[in-house]
Amino acid sequence: MRLRGVGRRYGLGGPWVLRGVDLDVPPGSLTRVQGHNGSGKSTLLRVLAGIDAPSAGRITGRPPTAYVPERFPAELPFSALGYLTHLGRIHGLSRAVAARGAGEWLERFGADGYAATPLAELSKGTSQKVAVAQALLAAPGLLVLDEAWTGLDQAARGVLDTAVTERVADGGAVVFVDHDPRRLAGVPARVLRVAETRLEPVDHAPAPPAGPRVRVEAEAPPGAGAALPTDLPGAPVHDSDTVATGRRVVRLSVAAPHSDALLRALLTARPPWHIRAVTTIGGPQERAEAPQAPPEQLTEGLPRPAEGPEGKA
Repeated sequence: MRLRGVGRRYGLGGPWVLRGVDLDVPPGSLTRVQGHNGSGKSTLLRVLAGIDAPSAGRITGRPPTAYVPERFPAELPFSALGYLTHLGRIHGLSRAVAARGAGEWLERFGADGYAATPLAELSKGTSQKVAVAQALLAAPGLLVLDEAWTGLDQAARGVLDTAVTERVADGGAVVFVDHDPRRLAGVPARVLRVAETRLEPVDHAPAPPAGPRVRVEAEAPPGAGAALPTDLPGAPVHDSDTVATGRRVVRLSVAAPHSDALLRALLTARPPWHIRAVTTIGGPQERAEAPQAPPEQLTEGLPRPAEGPEGKA
């Protein structure tokens, strides 16, 4: 997706909110947008999502796009499940697939108990879970998040963190605004700032998050050229590289919130990597091995990866 000379203003004679924006949003990219209140961050996101048309310039190559606005219109005449199913149908899913995906995302965000509740009766936090679920439902090529973590409880924020890293690992592009400077700090991202109608790069990136990390020991598949998949989620650190039983074995460490996404990426690579061990570490000394979900549980509901280069897992 490309923006060339894009500008946006409200009204024919209104002041420019954005002007002269040139931006490429490639597949598999994560972009954070910063700026003070009123600088035009939300306007940029609305233009990227196709909600607002640019007043000047051109946008080409926009993929299927989903958007989570800063405020969710909860007055719509649907139940939570009905709304998500309806949105899934709009995105081209069959009714059965949309309903099944809607239920799965509600469960993942801990809101499945409100599936039959009218949107108008949901709490702000549960409404926000529905707003995020509708954007993730059809696995969009471009996911645009405007303060999407606001209003979510801590567990749901972690689910959204993981969902974003999964989307990027699967080749989707994500552009987001969030008031927490540590949001997704462990994931490689481009940081841009909106200032005085212009979009400019930020030279520094946020510090990586504190807290426990997870070490994953993975064995390369046979005949795969022993190359790790590219753009692994969570910006894992390559701790060591050995050869065992004739195959390459690598140790990768990653911030704990991104460990499930890293495991999924390895297990669903084409061909898949074999997970030998998963260990929680907390600083310079390793802790005792922590119980982790078996690899097969991490890929429940996902299609089986192909054994060769043909097909998409």
